[in-house]
Amino acid sequence: MSRSNNYCVIMAGGVGSRFWPLSTQKHPKQFQDILGTGRTMIQQTYDRIRQIVPVENIYVITNKEYITLTEEQLPDLNPENIVGEPMMKNTAACNIYMAKKIAHKNAAANVIVLPADHLILKENIFLKKVELAFNLAEKNDYLITLGIKPTRPDTGYGYIQFVEKNKAEYFKVKTFTEKPDLEIAKTFLESGDFLWNAGIFVWNVQSILSAFDSYLPEMYHNFESCEYNSKEEERCIDLIYPKVSKISIDNGILEKAQNVYVIPADLGWSDLGTWTSIYENADKDKQENAVNTKHLVTYNSTGNLIKLKNENKAVVIDGLKNYIVVDTDKALLICPRANDQLIKDYVSDLKSLRKGEKYL
Repeated sequence: MSRSNNYCVIMAGGVGSRFWPLSTQKHPKQFQDILGTGRTMIQQTYDRIRQIVPVENIYVITNKEYITLTEEQLPDLNPENIVGEPMMKNTAACNIYMAKKIAHKNAAANVIVLPADHLILKENIFLKKVELAFNLAEKNDYLITLGIKPTRPDTGYGYIQFVEKNKAEYFKVKTFTEKPDLEIAKTFLESGDFLWNAGIFVWNVQSILSAFDSYLPEMYHNFESCEYNSKEEERCIDLIYPKVSKISIDNGILEKAQNVYVIPADLGWSDLGTWTSIYENADKDKQENAVNTKHLVTYNSTGNLIKLKNENKAVVIDGLKNYIVVDTDKALLICPRANDQLIKDYVSDLKSLRKGEKYL
């Protein structure tokens, strides 16, 4: 299979408010080196996919205000491949926009769509599974997703139920379920025929455009009117975006389509969606503290995540257990790890303070 038909779209538009105060509106999570590896999340995603997709075929779709940031962090990318959305409309709109744009360049393109901010530890397995997905998408009218074997009844992920076939490398999808409650998540885990939806998709541009025509016809027709890869494109997109519905690709297409297939993949994957998931994936000291400073003295303190903007700052902790402490130039967060789901609420409450916006 020629790699010249392989394309990638990295979705990098989110604000990442659950990672406040490190992630801010001006500098969100995907542009941060959250795990302290020396590369930001979007750089790691790019490094991974360029092993299988030619650099000239890699696109990033982000918010208009993050175009410059993306250019700075991915200097090898052609600036024309960094695409700004005029407003956030969830994932269906950006997927049809990019499918149209790429199809106008190459009508035979097979595209992998990736979130910019996920952790994948087992890169070789990931690349093998993507190769399989590209092969399947080239030969069949399939919409393919990578599914992760669940390790716990997590209510923060979507679940994919598949039709069992012995020793197959991929399966037909039976149902999609968005973020179930705990009891349902437990039954999913016990049944053994459910996988986590990693939000990684592979399809031929013709297959996904045909699915939009069938299941989101209004959106499909909205995006028909542009002259893609031309000087007029941006102006045209600016007119379309306010009109289109705010819906995810999962709800809009994948839950309805009959040609969805899943490739189970053990990738060492995390969507790094919360500070707790950062803690779980970080290196820890003997007291199970994950810390990014060498100047730390602890007493009777275990299970804490300490993240400082200034790594030369000295920190002394006494009697703190299972806490998140994040210190930046403008803000300090101290909260129990168990409450990390409430950080979005903290952010919206801060907004209501006088001049609260400047801390976000």
